[in-house]
Amino acid sequence: MQILNGKTIAEEIRQEITTEVAALKAEKGIVPCLAALIVGDDPASHIYVNNKEKACQQVGIESRILRLPGDTVTSSLLKHIEQCNADPSVHGILVQLPLPPSCDEQQILDAIDPGKDVDAFHPENVGLLSQGRPRFLPCTPHGVQQILLRSGIPTTGQHVVVVGRSDIVGKPMALMMVQKSAGADSTVTVVHSRTKNLADLTRQADILVVAIGRAKFVTGEMVKPGAVVVDVGINRLPDGKICGDVDFDTVKDVAGAVSPVPGGVGPLTITMLLQNTLAAARSAKK
Repeated sequence: MQILNGKTIAEEIRQEITTEVAALKAEKGIVPCLAALIVGDDPASHIYVNNKEKACQQVGIESRILRLPGDTVTSSLLKHIEQCNADPSVHGILVQLPLPPSCDEQQILDAIDPGKDVDAFHPENVGLLSQGRPRFLPCTPHGVQQILLRSGIPTTGQHVVVVGRSDIVGKPMALMMVQKSAGADSTVTVVHSRTKNLADLTRQADILVVAIGRAKFVTGEMVKPGAVVVDVGINRLPDGKICGDVDFDTVKDVAGAVSPVPGGVGPLTITMLLQNTLAAARSAKK
């Protein structure tokens, strides 16, 4: 059984990004810049943003963090986004989710310049992805795809079952895996909490991508022997331990390959954000 080590793959990609950032700076004098806006005091969100800031520093990308109080309203946050949109030195913009009830999440995300939308949440970027000509690939699904590609796992003609239908992972993952491209060309099924006979469908998967947001939801009996299982979930148990949406202990005895939590998809998510920021800087209007 193969362990899909996302941490090692992330380090490999970050080394590539570091080289490319240095080359962009040397050739064109451009330093990629990521602006992150965070509202409120959610501890997990602050950890994520701090991790993104550290990751930027490691590869030579400039990071600007704007921390706003929890009572920030939509109109105020929109003004900050407009400033980032208009600033030519800012190449990528992300708004850390979740936002407090005082902010209209959809309105906020829609206000980001699509050319700076490095999370790929803007409807224009979602539309481009659906047509197979993406400006940016969504970070977590792209991380999953890189794990498959760099682990030498074939995807062409394979049956990929995606467990979960979120706008952040499930839907874009399905869109990406059905495209005519490397690491894709798959036959895709999406299942979710309302799917009938869900386990019957997961057992058909050659590649099972699990992003349903429920701790240890997929067990060994739901997996076809020899299947590749990629666990996107991250959950904190009552005892404080972290686990994924896959019951690793039972699945590892059935699967041919499985990604662990932590150390699987997680490190790739921020890495692909860095790659998108680099791409945005390369294509920025002078």
